[in-house]
Amino acid sequence: MSFPPVPRWAYAVPAAIAVGIAAFAVHWFAAPRVDVIEATPARIRQTVVVSGRVLTPATVAIGSTITGRVVGVGVDEGDRVAAQQVLIELDRAELAASLKTAEAQEGTARTRISQWRETGLPAAKQALVQAEENERVARRAAERSAQLFAQGFIGQAALDESRRAAAVAASQLETAKAQFGSVQAGAEVRLLDDQLRAAVAARETAAAKLAQTTIRAPAAGTVLTRSVETGDVVQPGKLLCTLAQDGDARLTALVDEKNLAVLRAGQRAVVSADAYPADRFAAELVYLAPGVDVQRGTVETKFRVPQPPAFLRADMTVSIEIEVADRSDAIVVPLAAVRDAAGESPWVLVVRDGVATRQPVRIGARTAADAEIATGVAAGALVVSGGSVDPGQRVRARGR
Repeated sequence: MSFPPVPRWAYAVPAAIAVGIAAFAVHWFAAPRVDVIEATPARIRQTVVVSGRVLTPATVAIGSTITGRVVGVGVDEGDRVAAQQVLIELDRAELAASLKTAEAQEGTARTRISQWRETGLPAAKQALVQAEENERVARRAAERSAQLFAQGFIGQAALDESRRAAAVAASQLETAKAQFGSVQAGAEVRLLDDQLRAAVAARETAAAKLAQTTIRAPAAGTVLTRSVETGDVVQPGKLLCTLAQDGDARLTALVDEKNLAVLRAGQRAVVSADAYPADRFAAELVYLAPGVDVQRGTVETKFRVPQPPAFLRADMTVSIEIEVADRSDAIVVPLAAVRDAAGESPWVLVVRDGVATRQPVRIGARTAADAEIATGVAAGALVVSGGSVDPGQRVRARGR
């Protein structure tokens, strides 16, 4: 039995397939090996570290509002004082006597008002009652005289006399009414009230001046300076001592404006003083300046220290580490794997089917070594982390 001859193309097809397989194998095994990292959820903590200083507490300059001789100084530099604690005492003898005089004048004014209420007003009221009665009697007498005159029992002279008496009684009644009104709510009572108000004001002024002989601390704090001694004569405007008021300790620092995007009020910070680097304490960012220093490119920030350590001093230099992000399940890759990380369109190379593929991403938190991929890369993706590779180039993951 004989077979038909095999066409030449039948031998060419296997040969072409073999050549293709060989070329693919050569191309595959010739693809460069690159370092890759599998994107997996991990914790990333981003901080901003700046150098700052402790703000000086509010300082109060304490002086006297009156001229006087110092008879006592109750504090010294460095002393802790409570609010309203006595700091300095001035001689009070003269002002105490002035207060007693003013109190006596007030008492006299009140006595006059009492006297008016007890005697003047009742007397005026009684005079009014008497005048009303006299007017009523005189008016009735004039009426009877008119009747008697009409009947011919009295003459014209008697009638005129009775009418004159009635007119006088009516005039006296009007005078009594005017006097009673004046005593009750007129010029006399206003005069007495004015005298009393003047006496009260004089007494309050004298008491206020006497109180000024005792100089007290306006708030709790620490005495910084003292420039007065017992026996000195002080005058208004002379500085006697300065007081640093108690309150929340504050820190200030200048932060590079490039960090503005990640800073906000309420963020926590950890602080250490240069003089005590091992003693760290907590602080809170409470203020971001609305403007940027154009010469230095910085923004002023302020921090509140809820529990300041005892060693903290005004103007002390401190290191402040601000926590701007802390995520436990972020997709984290090495920062070196992110191309154009500082630009507007960062991207990474992701290995897909053996090809390095360009993938745009959005960066979240970052550290000096790592970056969070907020969007663009899912967990499990292989991201090229090293090697000179171009997008679209076939690659082999080293160790895979």
